[in-house]
Amino acid sequence: MEGFKAIRDNRRYPLGAVQTEEGVHFSVVWAGENCRLLLFGKDRKKPEAQVDFLPQERIGDVWNVTVAGDFQDMAYCYEMDGIPREDPYGIRFYGREKWGNEKTLSKVLPAAVISREYDWEGDAQPEIPFEESILYRLHVRGFTKHASSGVENRGTFAGIAEKIPYLKELGVTTLEILPPVEFQEVMVLSGPDRNPYRKEETPSGRLNYWGFVPGLAFAPKASYCSGREKEPEREFKDLVKALHREGMELIMDLFFTGLETECYVLDVLRFWAREYHVDGFHMIGYAPAALVGRDPYLSRVKLFSSSWEGIDGGQHRHLAEYNEGFCIDMRRFLKGDEDMLNSLVARTRKNPSSHGVVNYMANTNGFTLMDAVSYDRKHNEENGENNQDGCDYNYSWNCGVEGPTRKKKIVEMRRKLLRNAFLLTFLSQGTPLILAGDEFGNSKNGNNNSYCQDNEISWLNWNQTKTNKDLLEFVKAVIRFRKDHPIFHMSQEPRNMDYQSQGMPDVSYHGVKAWCPEFENFRRQLGILYCGPYAKKADGSPDDYFFVAYNMHWEPHDFALPNLPKNMRWFVAVNTDSRDGLGICQPGKEIFLEKQKQYLIPPRTIVVFMGKVWEEKTEKDGKKEKARRKGKAGKQKKAETAETEQMQNEAGGI
Repeated sequence: MEGFKAIRDNRRYPLGAVQTEEGVHFSVVWAGENCRLLLFGKDRKKPEAQVDFLPQERIGDVWNVTVAGDFQDMAYCYEMDGIPREDPYGIRFYGREKWGNEKTLSKVLPAAVISREYDWEGDAQPEIPFEESILYRLHVRGFTKHASSGVENRGTFAGIAEKIPYLKELGVTTLEILPPVEFQEVMVLSGPDRNPYRKEETPSGRLNYWGFVPGLAFAPKASYCSGREKEPEREFKDLVKALHREGMELIMDLFFTGLETECYVLDVLRFWAREYHVDGFHMIGYAPAALVGRDPYLSRVKLFSSSWEGIDGGQHRHLAEYNEGFCIDMRRFLKGDEDMLNSLVARTRKNPSSHGVVNYMANTNGFTLMDAVSYDRKHNEENGENNQDGCDYNYSWNCGVEGPTRKKKIVEMRRKLLRNAFLLTFLSQGTPLILAGDEFGNSKNGNNNSYCQDNEISWLNWNQTKTNKDLLEFVKAVIRFRKDHPIFHMSQEPRNMDYQSQGMPDVSYHGVKAWCPEFENFRRQLGILYCGPYAKKADGSPDDYFFVAYNMHWEPHDFALPNLPKNMRWFVAVNTDSRDGLGICQPGKEIFLEKQKQYLIPPRTIVVFMGKVWEEKTEKDGKKEKARRKGKAGKQKKAETAETEQMQNEAGGI
């Protein structure tokens, strides 16, 4: 052990390798009888030194030792009861720099001893409230791996950073990325297909593309890093810093099986929040909600889980529920299922004070939004599991043809439904989430479980930003519309009461007749009235009035429009049935309604009416213009009559 000296100390925490004044402190959990530290040089092949942990330095199952020496470019692992093992607290591992490398299956990965210094340059986290957030969920590799992405560093953390201008233009505030930690993507044979007589693991020929498997949770994934000299720590921190510089946040997915200790999960979250300035975490699988939800260290860090029932997150509203129920109910309403109006009311309104709610119409597991309006059945044949994997219930509708089609009416119907879906998401209280690529109609060819598809099924085809430009521009406009009007993203849940004496409730519900909601199971149409003064714009002025007419019936319905306060009139702001332009008006260019009492809503259409001040002089000008058009039409009709009479007289003369 030349050059390295063991020093006795009483430290038991933190676990992993930590630099101290004396050297490097190593601490590891092992329930066995013997534990040894193995140190490697640059070649990482054979240990250059080894240090035995002393039983008297152990407390419980925690072994520890401090070692003095030169650890520059050194790596380490442990030998536990004679078996080499990785450090689950390692911050960087060597050996998986290449994606899908089967040679690493049977190898123990040595971890870097020393973490490189990093200049955060005064980095500050945006801390965007849930009601002001626009989430965008992506896969690190699939987001830019396709040749059409146009980035230099495809499929990497750096590739995401290159796309920040696109994300800002779209209106996104917060990125959520699938697990970016070090995991083994090469899948091994299991069950009867696995050879029980081979000691080494046998590759199955498939890759775990998503990464929802146990991994080395303290280390960024090296194969998601650009360049020949992989520096995953620096590149991930560069991404976080670049996002923060633009006022954007980063949420990372973390997968836990439930076999981990609660302390381990807490250590992982604290580490990434401290060392990488990560803004939040989506805990998938196992989540010790009571522990992490009440942890003061994480009190300002966004935490996402399937449920936070009974958990008090403290003074700061930083807990959020991933609302799968929104996806199911809104897809059913979108395709015209019966008895969905009560769900529509509940989902568009839900925004509890205790925690946030994430609303989405498509997510990683399941159909993309384009596939939800293009397929009735899942098509996972290429997964190699005889189409037995994936959800059988997708609450989708193919509009008459399974898969791609050139039939104009079906294409138009699908585009209308997509516009409806985005409106359902962005006009609901809570926090909207976009699955990457949905904004330009990305499809996975009907595959609803692409966990093993590291190919063009899962990679985003950026050429579709041109072919589906109208959809992309519509989504941009809808996001701007939501941001401009806080009545659709209030900090508290609407009460359906007039608690500010505005003359009407903050939110109210209507049928085809104003103030007469109809919730029979066969109804597929509903109007929601938003009283603007209950929300304040950025300049402190009250928001506008809105009436959102939902008609998911396959027949048109005549909606009576509620009366507005004096000197206010209705304008059409959004109409998903519009074939002129995007169907959404630019601010200040909303279409004035000449008939203020009612409006015929076409089948499967959402129309958003905006109530604005209508000055008297403008109304007079409108009457003059109407009279002018009437007079012009009268003159034209008179001229046509005279011409007809002349032709008749001439014919009589002949």
